[in-house]
Amino acid sequence: MIDNMAAHSNNSLDDFILLGFSESHIIFSLLIAVTYTITIIGNFTVFCIIQVDSHLKTPMYFFLSCLSLLDVCYSTVTLPAMLANALTGNRRISFHRCFMQLYFFVCFGGSECLLLAVMAYDRYVAICNPLRYHSVMNKRFCSGFVAGCWVCGLVNAVFHTLMTSKLTFCGDHHINHFFCDVLPMLEAACSDIQGSQVLLHVVTIFIGMSPFLLVMNTYTHIISTILKIRSSEGRQKVFSTCSSHLTVVTVFYITAMFNYNGPIAGDSFIIVRVSSVLYSVVPPLLNPIVYSLRNKDVKRALNKMKKAPSGIWKLHPGMNQTSSSPQFSS
Repeated sequence: MIDNMAAHSNNSLDDFILLGFSESHIIFSLLIAVTYTITIIGNFTVFCIIQVDSHLKTPMYFFLSCLSLLDVCYSTVTLPAMLANALTGNRRISFHRCFMQLYFFVCFGGSECLLLAVMAYDRYVAICNPLRYHSVMNKRFCSGFVAGCWVCGLVNAVFHTLMTSKLTFCGDHHINHFFCDVLPMLEAACSDIQGSQVLLHVVTIFIGMSPFLLVMNTYTHIISTILKIRSSEGRQKVFSTCSSHLTVVTVFYITAMFNYNGPIAGDSFIIVRVSSVLYSVVPPLLNPIVYSLRNKDVKRALNKMKKAPSGIWKLHPGMNQTSSSPQFSS
């Protein structure tokens, strides 16, 4: 036991080496820089528009603003560090920075899994039970939902980080990934990882699979309701929106669940690295486009913000009250 403690102590003084980067860094660096820039600009634009336009003070846009803020945090945990590593060629990351990255990445990822399910439920109530929408999706209920997502994400991250920090890592400290994530770190460990694997499976059921099944169930009911719409134009429009939402959400959940229950060794980690990019980089990049910037209300608000003189747009919220979208109720 003393030897294990000493080995763990020595680990804390060393760096991990990330093996996910190839020798050619220029193209990879450019892709990261472009992706991160678009992600930040897109999500901040959506967040700011929703905050300043009183026309968008509805439950749906409240959730979208939370998703945008979460995606900014989610991307910032990994992409800037990946860009720095790719530009400098320095693949080392300190023990403490690695575990900080692990903690926040798991926290934001878990919170997004739950938030997407909450957003799907919001659309289900709005489309399938519109008469109850005001009473069900009130401000207190929505705020409680979002707070619950964050708390679950925080608790999940604490458990994963603590379990992983107790492991003893092999002498070379190689992590076969672009950043510090749970599965690659378990693969780099020399001690027993059974407890961490059990935790991964349990968390995947509650934070991954359960929300995904809820999303699929809600969209099944939504699509069923859409098919009853008499207007073919209206049916096609709503169906197009829902299908794009469902595509992005499905990619996120499927790749995330695979990433945390994938293989623990060998060349298969190439697939794990690809799946991690699909669920950690692509959704924050596409979410502003799929959920918000294609929306006519957001487009209208963005055009007003561009045309209006500085400050006037905020001082006259009444100018935006032209929609019948349900506002928050207490």
